[in-house]
Amino acid sequence: MGKESGRLYQNRAHHDLGGVAKFMCEPVDTEPHELTDFDREVDALRQLLSAKQLMTVDELRRGIEAIPEAEYHRLNYYQRWIRSITDNLLRRGVLTEAELRAILEAP
Repeated sequence: MGKESGRLYQNRAHHDLGGVAKFMCEPVDTEPHELTDFDREVDALRQLLSAKQLMTVDELRRGIEAIPEAEYHRLNYYQRWIRSITDNLLRRGVLTEAELRAILEAP
């Protein structure tokens, strides 16, 4: 158990950054961000998978929360999404590791 900002906390998950002093000292960028083509494609994929009932928003969130800490902090927002989507599709058997490897190795 530790003490942070006058509050006690136990077993804080690495993705639970609310109230963590290290991040409270950094200004929050509230300006609109331009989405990249990658960001739009990942969001479209998530919407399609949801419409086809192949993945829920809750599964997306749980998958993001399951990303190991070092990788979680290295990835940006939509990279976390695609990691979670990929893990969920592999877990459900919608996509096999061999199929994924073939897609990634294709020119």
